[in-house]
Amino acid sequence: MTLSRRYFLRNAGAAALAFGGLSSFSALAQVYAVDPKRGLDRFGQLYRDPDGILNLPQGFSYKIISRSGDMMSDGLTTPSAPDGMAAFPVPGKKDQCLLVRNHELDSVGEEIGPFQNNPSRAKSAGKKAFDFYGDLPVNGGTSTLLYSHKTGRVGRSHLSLLGTTRNCAGGATPWGSWLSCEESLAGPGEGFGREHGYIFEVPAIAEGLVEPVPLKEMGRFVHEAAAVDSSNGIVYLTEDFDHALFYRFLPAQPGELEQGGKLQALVIRDWPRALTRNWTEDADNPDARAVEIGQRFSCEWMDLKDVTSPDGDLSLRGAAKGAARFCRCEGVAFATRTDGGREIFFAATGGGPKHIGQIWRYRPGSHEGSGNETPGELELVYETRDRALMESCDNLAIAPWGDLIICEDSYSDSPDMVNYIRGLTPQGKLYTLAMNAHPDKGEFCGACFSPDGSTLFVNIQRPGITLAITGPWGNLRA
Repeated sequence: MTLSRRYFLRNAGAAALAFGGLSSFSALAQVYAVDPKRGLDRFGQLYRDPDGILNLPQGFSYKIISRSGDMMSDGLTTPSAPDGMAAFPVPGKKDQCLLVRNHELDSVGEEIGPFQNNPSRAKSAGKKAFDFYGDLPVNGGTSTLLYSHKTGRVGRSHLSLLGTTRNCAGGATPWGSWLSCEESLAGPGEGFGREHGYIFEVPAIAEGLVEPVPLKEMGRFVHEAAAVDSSNGIVYLTEDFDHALFYRFLPAQPGELEQGGKLQALVIRDWPRALTRNWTEDADNPDARAVEIGQRFSCEWMDLKDVTSPDGDLSLRGAAKGAARFCRCEGVAFATRTDGGREIFFAATGGGPKHIGQIWRYRPGSHEGSGNETPGELELVYETRDRALMESCDNLAIAPWGDLIICEDSYSDSPDMVNYIRGLTPQGKLYTLAMNAHPDKGEFCGACFSPDGSTLFVNIQRPGITLAITGPWGNLRA
């Protein structure tokens, strides 16, 4: 077996760790790199999948539970480009969960839309569409699956949001809904009927198409993901833009986002207009400073105005007034520490000297969002300078045992490019969990655990498959 240079471990200690106990060298799927300073080998080596889909550690297995192009229970076609996703409990049925899944589509280019195999349904379903592109509803939106952990099968599947565009990531709410985020500022100028760039709420229990109501006071920008602080209902938001802000939304009524609220942006104290991406090209920029892993900053929040501006310039105006800037904020996840403290992790996909990723952690101040709060704290917890260690961190999820699960989203044109699922411990140690073995080399997205912790769900956006991964997760919880 020939291995490219990318996959050789960086030192003898790491090599011994990865090869230790290997019973069959031919079964080894990939020699992955372990960060010599901030890495560990939590699962051991990955083994080759004979079906060429997903390489996993020993003791783990997967099922494909949905493919783009499949017919759903409602007679519509499973759209392509599955992305962000969350799993919700089914009341009274512990062996089942509901998966609500985004589809990052915009009706432009080659796509599999929901009416691919049944175009006559577009007219009736279009009554629930937010927008049209030409004569058809815009392809973006969400689908919902009812999944049984006991049988490993999908019991029901249907389209749940229609007529939105580039539904990339989002986030689950504690009250049982999915916040689906539009990663687009498209509008009539691009052939659409309405302006886009909003968040839409989809109740997990909905058994058909929901009314598509844009939550406009949460802002119009290139939305990526959302995470809700379960203690107070504050929603933290990310933006996929080279000069992205990190946002929070203070709801007027927690749990009722349609009632509106206040949108704010993070400001680093004593560092106005902070440029945090650590690019070498920023050396002469007066707003840039070098940030070290583990470095912490005191933070506050500033109100934003005209949050639905048709100009789509919210982040630029916020930065001009002092908000901190990050490079392509994508995944965001809320976690509760064992001591009761709260943390919000977010990925800056293009941060770091190599432009291949940073992970940040925000710790809310006491009485966060009350108007009488203490400053929050921002920390750079990981930054990669080596593609073999981590590249293009995107969607994030919190594992039942407290680690951060990271989906890689690299579209590098390098012939040895591979996307992995990584993990990051609360102590900042990075490890590898899975590898995309499909020849399309698509991004991982939508990682989330079932409510009972038995199953990790994840999407591979291209060719468009949803996987259910099982294994000895309980060993990690222990």
